[in-house]
Amino acid sequence: MNFELIIDVVLLALLVATAIGIASLRQLFPVAMLAGIYSLLSACFFVLMDAVDVAFTEAAVGAGMVTVLFLATFALTSRTELPTRPRRRQAALIAVFLTGALLMLATRDMPHFAAADAPIHSHPLYERYTVTSNEEIAVPNVVTSVLASYRGYDTLGEVTVIFTAGIAVWMLLAGRSRRNKSAKGMQH
Repeated sequence: MNFELIIDVVLLALLVATAIGIASLRQLFPVAMLAGIYSLLSACFFVLMDAVDVAFTEAAVGAGMVTVLFLATFALTSRTELPTRPRRRQAALIAVFLTGALLMLATRDMPHFAAADAPIHSHPLYERYTVTSNEEIAVPNVVTSVLASYRGYDTLGEVTVIFTAGIAVWMLLAGRSRRNKSAKGMQH
């Protein structure tokens, strides 16, 4: 049996188990930790698909920043999820199914996967990136070679924007936490 297939199946099973754990728990701290684990498992999948750039982004943003923001938010909120009313649950379920149906309807006009007549294949840069990028940069994944080399400055700018947004959210949460603590101190 193919060793890579075994790793894929094990990672998929871990992803499904983690998602079930997230959906079934009501304590928010374990949910935040499981969400970080889910992001790290997803990053492992991306590495197996030779999409190291996407794996790095998933690990940094999904497992790193989001987990830290969850924990900072817990300092300002309750530790457990409040029970929802059945009516709200039904409305959320309807919204999920409608969104899924609209997404499936929207994908009907997309070209088939790897279709030779897809519009992207007629672009003049398509051949340059797909044929010569491996020779020029020696990176097996075309997307990684484009993002890391051909568009390196653009990717650096995007990472800077994400980092700045994360710092801004952290500063907002820290400021609110300080105000809450000072208000509690004045009440006593």
